[in-house]
Amino acid sequence: MAAEPRTPSAIDRVAERWVDTLVELSPVLGTYIGRNEVNGMLDDLSPEGHEESAAAARRALAELNALEPADPVDEVTKTDLSAELRLHLELHDARWHLRDLNVIASAPQDIRQAFDLMPTADADDWAVISRRLAAVPAALTGYTRTLREGVREGVVPARRQVLEVATQISRYTADDGFFASFVADAAPEDGELPASLAKDLADRSAAARVAYDRLRAFLIGELAASASAEDAVGRELYALNSRRFLGATIDLDETYEWGREELDRMISEQNSIAEEILPGASVAEAVAHLEADPSRKLHGTQELQRWMQETSDRAIADLGATHFDIPEQIRELECMIAPTQEGGIYYTGPTDDFSRPGRMWWSVPEGVTEFDTWRELTTVYHEGVPGHHLQIAQATYNRAELNTWRRVLAGTSGHAEGWALYAERLMEQLGYLDDPADRLGMLDGQRMRALRVVLDIGVHLGKPRLDGDGVWDHDYALEMMRRNVNMSDEFRRFEVNRYLGWPGQAPSYKVGQRIWEQVRDGVREREGDAFTFKEFHKRALDLGGVGLDTLRGALLG
Repeated sequence: MAAEPRTPSAIDRVAERWVDTLVELSPVLGTYIGRNEVNGMLDDLSPEGHEESAAAARRALAELNALEPADPVDEVTKTDLSAELRLHLELHDARWHLRDLNVIASAPQDIRQAFDLMPTADADDWAVISRRLAAVPAALTGYTRTLREGVREGVVPARRQVLEVATQISRYTADDGFFASFVADAAPEDGELPASLAKDLADRSAAARVAYDRLRAFLIGELAASASAEDAVGRELYALNSRRFLGATIDLDETYEWGREELDRMISEQNSIAEEILPGASVAEAVAHLEADPSRKLHGTQELQRWMQETSDRAIADLGATHFDIPEQIRELECMIAPTQEGGIYYTGPTDDFSRPGRMWWSVPEGVTEFDTWRELTTVYHEGVPGHHLQIAQATYNRAELNTWRRVLAGTSGHAEGWALYAERLMEQLGYLDDPADRLGMLDGQRMRALRVVLDIGVHLGKPRLDGDGVWDHDYALEMMRRNVNMSDEFRRFEVNRYLGWPGQAPSYKVGQRIWEQVRDGVREREGDAFTFKEFHKRALDLGGVGLDTLRGALLG
């Protein structure tokens, strides 16, 4: 980290203003980064709101284009922020917002998840929650208007996504669903809520449920009829979204072939380790053997949460004493069970002032009550330390050198998820996965992510199936998940729907890992005997989140 605070430049000031603009345009994003002054509001998701966002991006890009970098930090900021703003405008011009509906990261989920990160300590916090609940109907009405404009223009999401999101909403609005349970459990730490506030919360939660049910009726009764029967988005839109998630331009056809080779390599590694676990066993037989081992089993979400926290705390303590310099401010990581049952595992970063720590969330699918430690150990390293938490929280900590945008908002899925997969392999190299069962679990995840490269590009670009019989589609994607992913079928189904509705995101993990390793190997080749992993990692993480093309340019020139 820089010893002395860097004097902010004109480019830093543009970046800071852009953060303020984003928080104003997207209070949900503001909540994510700890800007609590907007916690009582929600985004304008109407067509007019999207036009306002595009206009703001054009203004910020013009400001950046008029400035010259003052130093190398400025060069990275200008390069990366300019690339993000241009892509924002390209996606807008491609009318992506008119069809932006999927099962994991679109307005229906974003609005609901905004409540997960809001303070709940006292009555004032719950009053802010009440104001945000009151904003739900208008936000969803604006979103519906945007989707209707898409119908008029023939720019629509896939029918499968429409119906799956409608099913999600029915869970949100059920009598025992999120909104009812959230306000029913309202209990500030300093006593009971005032009766008037409790009534407002109940009334506004009920109105939010009605608004979500109204959105669901629109999805089923209107949008589904106009939605596309095709899950694939095609090469042009896929290329845009691939850049969005990587911050890099890749050769999609070459990457597809590399993904096939990587999948074969993961299968070969797993076969070797299965032999170690149970001589003569196949991977499936080794997995069955491990799943029958009660010493490797967790029962219920409470036991899962406790094990996650203990594993994370131990990794931070160990690695902070040996392989990494981990500042005290980022040594706290909260492991949480998410209040939903959607199947995702994800990380949310700390607020800029660390008043809210980084958090690892596990959204456990309905009906899943048992968890295998050998399978999930690498997930804790992926989401925690040395994975997402070390990467993201360390960038947040580096305020002496980085502006707010670089610390808390910049970067891509490929940068973050690529680093997390890189971190998994690093933990293997450091001896934390010496148990063959734990290595098999790590390779289980790596195999799935290699499959994602092939599956995602295969479906959206209409590639031939691996068996040569037809082209990739939903059913073949699910079949390949069943062949290659040793997890519950609920998880496999959710994952396939996620890939189909979020093009380009799933491959960003493995492709990001590939680019991280290419950059590291390039720096090692250039520096020769002077190269050290510790110094490379420090320089790379001190950059904060950046697109992977920016990472390559900053470290390799």
